[in-house]
Amino acid sequence: MKLFGKKKEKVKSCCCGGNGTPEVIAQAEAEAGRSGIKVLGSGCAKCNALEAATREALAELGMDTAIDHVTDFTQIAAYGVMTTPALVVDGKVLSYGKVLTKDEAKALLTKSRGSGTSFC
Repeated sequence: MKLFGKKKEKVKSCCCGGNGTPEVIAQAEAEAGRSGIKVLGSGCAKCNALEAATREALAELGMDTAIDHVTDFTQIAAYGVMTTPALVVDGKVLSYGKVLTKDEAKALLTKSRGSGTSFC
């Protein structure tokens, strides 16, 4: 029985499970700074529901904007998001961890960009 044995070192791992190389992390952080609308998530039903609600909100606002669906967890972590689905507009996380309704997404989009601003 060892009472004063050598302690095991704890290996620090990042959100990507330690698989992120510096190049991959730099690319993810660069993606996080881009403008546009992104839905962050693994591609599950909740993530798809958030994307659909966002598309409906954009249609009601008369804005034709592409929505990127980010499924790479390294890129998702670059936004600081640990709970998906998440909605990101112009690099800012507006919502995470819940599926927004069309009206909630519409309100966030309007507040974030203003009603008269083009999404191009």
